[in-house]
Amino acid sequence: MKIVLHNYWRSSASHRVRIALHYKQLAYEYVVINILKREQFADAYREKNPMSQVPTLQITEDDGTVHTLRQSLPIMEFLEERFPAIPLLPKDLYQRAAARGLAELINSGIQPLQNTTVTNQIKTLGADATVWTKGFIETGLTAFATAAAETAGKFCVGDEVSLADCFLVPQLASARRFGADVARHERLLRIEENCLALPGFKNAAPDQQPDAVK
Repeated sequence: MKIVLHNYWRSSASHRVRIALHYKQLAYEYVVINILKREQFADAYREKNPMSQVPTLQITEDDGTVHTLRQSLPIMEFLEERFPAIPLLPKDLYQRAAARGLAELINSGIQPLQNTTVTNQIKTLGADATVWTKGFIETGLTAFATAAAETAGKFCVGDEVSLADCFLVPQLASARRFGADVARHERLLRIEENCLALPGFKNAAPDQQPDAVK
């Protein structure tokens, strides 16, 4: 079996999937899709991802069958089901739902509003995209922190890494890039520190990727 990840170093959605792959200790081929150079709109990539977004994960089975997976959350759910030995979801049903719910707060409630396509459109309208985006990020992180207060231990849901942590760490990185205030979220910063102490999170970090601009 071969795993290929089409992604971009600074994409938070790509970052999430890299965390899952590294945390589960799955080897994969890294393919760069530079969204600043609009490589996501190339015909060859659009065939893989009709929305022209990253990431896209391709699995080639031993019999040669190729499966193309799109959107970070379904990709991570697939990895969880296909490679359950190192889990990213708790055993308890309520905790599993909590982890998914926290992930979705970021996946649908924050990240789409900071997407490059959206910020570029804001700029064309004459607004300051950074200021516009910053407010949504801060509101979303406050909601996340409130929800996480009900379940957090060492990590977002108890004392084991879950999908929620895979979403939180990239979102905090993006929040800093947009100048959002993260200092007041002490619990989230402690969780982030615990995550970044783990090799899976360290190796997935944007500045560790081959296409990173340093």
